[in-house]
Amino acid sequence: MRETPVSPPERKPSRIQTENRQRIRDAALGLFATQGFRGTTLDQIADACGMHKPNLIYYYESKEAIHIDLLNTLMEEWLSPLGAMDPGGDPLEEILGYIHRKMEMSRLYPRESRLFANEIVQGAPRMLPHLESTLKPLFDSQCGIIAKWIKDGKIADLHPAHLIFSIWAVTQHYADFEAQIAVLLPGDDKRARGADQFVEVMFRKVLTP
Repeated sequence: MRETPVSPPERKPSRIQTENRQRIRDAALGLFATQGFRGTTLDQIADACGMHKPNLIYYYESKEAIHIDLLNTLMEEWLSPLGAMDPGGDPLEEILGYIHRKMEMSRLYPRESRLFANEIVQGAPRMLPHLESTLKPLFDSQCGIIAKWIKDGKIADLHPAHLIFSIWAVTQHYADFEAQIAVLLPGDDKRARGADQFVEVMFRKVLTP
């Protein structure tokens, strides 16, 4: 009886390889966030990360491969706060906690937010399968949790889906329109804290039955 050949174990990337991939990802993120996918070239990414184009292609065969890698990672990070809402927790505090985490992410990761927004505005050509397979089930599940809280009279009678849409619109505004906010509130070193306070008060009033 012939033995089935065993494939050798996949080699773990070296420290240098890991660092180079991160350099490429970071450079590409900045370009995609400001110029969009179509406005960015592999040559620009190579220049931005200080790497020759053939070396870059060793790690990523195309700009689409880099873009998809970034979007996949972003999807996991972006959805984790939504998935963290606890059905057994205090409804008002769970939703406000989610809003707080979204505000924090908008401050810490504005480029990632703009990358996601650019992809969606273009019709999600590279991300649509993930929206359908990952976001949609989680979104439906969390809408169900919110609907139960509403039915139990624990929060105001609101449309769960549109509540989540509103949270996304408000919180991500502070990342996607960061340049506009800086112009309209120049020299305001407390604007982040002011935004947090305003958004919490607004949603607390909306959610309180």
